[in-house]
Amino acid sequence: MNKKKWTPESGEKRGLFASIFPREYDFECMLAVQSDRTTAGVQAFVDWLNITPLTSPDGLERIENEVDTMRHDMEYKLIQSFSTPFDRQDIYSISRQMDYIINFSKETAKEMQAFSVAPDRYIHDMARQLLAGTECIGRGIKSLGSDKDRVEDEIRHARYAYNTLEEIYIAGMAEILKTDDAMNAIRTREIYHHLRDAGRAMRDTLDILHNAVIDLA
Repeated sequence: MNKKKWTPESGEKRGLFASIFPREYDFECMLAVQSDRTTAGVQAFVDWLNITPLTSPDGLERIENEVDTMRHDMEYKLIQSFSTPFDRQDIYSISRQMDYIINFSKETAKEMQAFSVAPDRYIHDMARQLLAGTECIGRGIKSLGSDKDRVEDEIRHARYAYNTLEEIYIAGMAEILKTDDAMNAIRTREIYHHLRDAGRAMRDTLDILHNAVIDLA
């Protein structure tokens, strides 16, 4: 989709439009709060991996439920709102993809416990990269309305974390496929895949966040 270039005239029109149709809700703030809870959820997952033996990931599930509630509230307000700071589909999609990050983290934890998969170095490393990228997303969202260069910088750092996660995934898969324990390889493969899915949700969040930066320019 082509984005219109900002000009003083277009800025004046946007300001006039906003004065006539003021925004009812602070969607940037809502995204920032959701990003904080998403980061807290991924941090809880990273911390949970260090518990021996693994316990039920109740704390992570509670945070995931909180984020679901935030997302549903935002969706309702997007429908009700006449004006949004940037494309409402981008707002919805950023919120939805962040929700996927924490959903996949929770499902990874639940399956690890159910399948009796102990965290290996690849799982730990992928989780740490997921956390690093999610933290970047949060900082980027908080800078949307004030520092677009900072947003782009955070996006670059988060993409590096995503690419690193992918490299760890490939290395881990290569190792487990060389083992003689087929059942353990199958169980561990499922965990690796969920972490990779969480990473891809992070990647998709970054793509939409980048579109939002362009829309605000």
